[in-house]
Amino acid sequence: MLLLSACSGAGTEPSPGPASSASSVPPASASPTSSASPSVSPTPTTSEPGPTGSTGSTASPESPDDVLAGWSLEQKVGQLLMVGVSVSDPAAVSATSIRDDHVGNVFLHGRSEAGLDATRELVDEYTALVSRRSTHGTPLLVATDQEGGLVQVLRGPGFSDIPKATEQATWKPATLQDRAEGWGDELAAAGVNLNLAPVMDLVDEDAAADNPPIGYFGRSYGFTPRSVVRSANAFSAGQRAAGVEPVIKHFPGLGRVTANTDTDADVTDDVTTRDDPSVRVFARGIEAGARYVMMSTAVYERIDPDIPAAFSPVVVDDLLRGDLGFDGVVMTDDLSAAAQVQDRSPGERAVDAVDAGVDLVLASADPSVAPAMADALVAKARKDPDFAAKVDASARRVLAAKADLAG
Repeated sequence: MLLLSACSGAGTEPSPGPASSASSVPPASASPTSSASPSVSPTPTTSEPGPTGSTGSTASPESPDDVLAGWSLEQKVGQLLMVGVSVSDPAAVSATSIRDDHVGNVFLHGRSEAGLDATRELVDEYTALVSRRSTHGTPLLVATDQEGGLVQVLRGPGFSDIPKATEQATWKPATLQDRAEGWGDELAAAGVNLNLAPVMDLVDEDAAADNPPIGYFGRSYGFTPRSVVRSANAFSAGQRAAGVEPVIKHFPGLGRVTANTDTDADVTDDVTTRDDPSVRVFARGIEAGARYVMMSTAVYERIDPDIPAAFSPVVVDDLLRGDLGFDGVVMTDDLSAAAQVQDRSPGERAVDAVDAGVDLVLASADPSVAPAMADALVAKARKDPDFAAKVDASARRVLAAKADLAG
């Protein structure tokens, strides 16, 4: 049994089969890591009855035709959070986060051999918590990590064993797209509508073994920009055809780091620039229709040397939204238990990410921090109209993405 950590948090992974076997036990730091704003009116800072009649919930001043009309501030903030649900031992806080803290999205994390039917039952337990009071009646994004190889949360009857990305990259794009659609059909049948895959990190082949989060575990689609773009886009197209939205990750790339942000602090990339090939790979993914991008939490010295990417307006707003023109949903890698972000409180992590332009904050490995994140976002929005406008803009993007999935 091999203990692994993905963006979904730590979990025990069965020994890999022939398609994903590892030649040796990885070093301690090597464990998989998981990925134009509309015009808005800021939420007012005065308290008034929300949709349920409770005080302290700030109602939106937008017109009745606005998608946020009638939403409380707490409900809008909830759309910006995704809480982890362990597939083997769900914590009570994950359910109460939806009921009481209005969290609007869940992430299935860990490792399960229970199969498709059992997974569907688990998902149904959480989707049943949606109500007018909790999420304004808006369905959840239900996400997981189903890359393949050592990063595959869901296994057992009804789920295929997916090979690692380096093997997928040897297939013709049409073959990969067809198989990815089949894997997406399995996820959709289980109630999952968001897959935190594919990895689009560009890894240097000669240094792959020294790249703990990606290269060591064969999570990259080859080692050239052409191979990564061709195969990752084929995987994405297949998933999307099945009704499952892919999330390309981990922008602007984890292929050059020598430590894992889940298990190590001060993880830094001193090579990647704003016009680097690893950044252009993500640009090709966006051009191919990516609607979700996951941010890395590494520091990129040649882009913004002082702040992890998920907290950096330079990386999120200037580079991803500005240079690359991405107008979809930006989400973080796990901000709950990752060693890289422990210098901030959970509330500070959520606020800093949203302030940088992130739309969706992932609290997967330690769901107990989600309520503190929600409280901090609400408090900041109440006292800062500019931040409240960012909350509104992000909530609109998340709701628009959900509407596209439902359509």
